[in-house]
Amino acid sequence: MKKLISFCLLCFVSVSVFAQANADSVAYQRQRTKINTMLAVRGTKFGQYDKSLSEHTGIFGLQTKKDIRRSNDILMDIVKTDNDIYRELKILLEYRTFQQSQVQDHSKETEQTATESMYTISRLQDQLVKVKKENEANATLLDKESLNFKIIVFILVIIILFLLRNQIRRKENKS
Repeated sequence: MKKLISFCLLCFVSVSVFAQANADSVAYQRQRTKINTMLAVRGTKFGQYDKSLSEHTGIFGLQTKKDIRRSNDILMDIVKTDNDIYRELKILLEYRTFQQSQVQDHSKETEQTATESMYTISRLQDQLVKVKKENEANATLLDKESLNFKIIVFILVIIILFLLRNQIRRKENKS
């Protein structure tokens, strides 16, 4: 019985942990997808930057101020994208840390609940044993009382029969 209750408790906790972990995993995966998308955009921008460095629209194949500004604008855009990526990575790492601490807290709560449940089960089993012993003692006492009652009734019946017999004899003797 104790094993069955422990098994049921373990199943319930596992299902609740899985449901919570699944919801957390979806949010974590969304964040990872967002970061991967940002990294892909950054790669594209870096390709544009590399291309802009090789463009020389000036006289004799030299770069003009316009070419340099375009390259610098693309580079600044890459830096902004990098800053956004770092911010999102920080969120992702904080989220991962939060998930780990949440799992640890949940694990501790589950362990505490299981321990308390096992203590309660043990206490209830002890009470059940105590009640069974009391019931057996009461049954034994009831059997003894029942036997005493039967003996008293038997003796009373014998006394009444004896008295009736004596009374019948007296009547016979008088007649």
